[in-house]
Amino acid sequence: MITGLLTGLTPSLVLLQEHAASSGSLKVKMLIASIFVFVLAIFLGFELITKVPATLHTPLMSGSNAISGITIVGALICAQSETFGAWAPIIGSVAIIFAMINVVGGFMVTDRMLKMFRKH
Repeated sequence: MITGLLTGLTPSLVLLQEHAASSGSLKVKMLIASIFVFVLAIFLGFELITKVPATLHTPLMSGSNAISGITIVGALICAQSETFGAWAPIIGSVAIIFAMINVVGGFMVTDRMLKMFRKH
């Protein structure tokens, strides 16, 4: 269901982004759609994390590093975008930094967890 929702939103966002340069009202619509997706991701992430038992939280972190990699790709796209003016490269760069911290920290925690289960 979630994949279908995101797949349905992606073409709409792409179409809005293509036409955003020609009309000021489409820039506002693009911004509102982006904020909607961001808020939806916050609620969805919170619900998913609270439903995961503590024993599975650390093993699932290694899988979430791949999702953070997707975040880095999105941040790179945002950093080169001129749709939102001068703020896009700044916000995109900050997002790249935070996503990289998340990925590196996740791999460090996963590596530490795997070292606990190695036989000596």
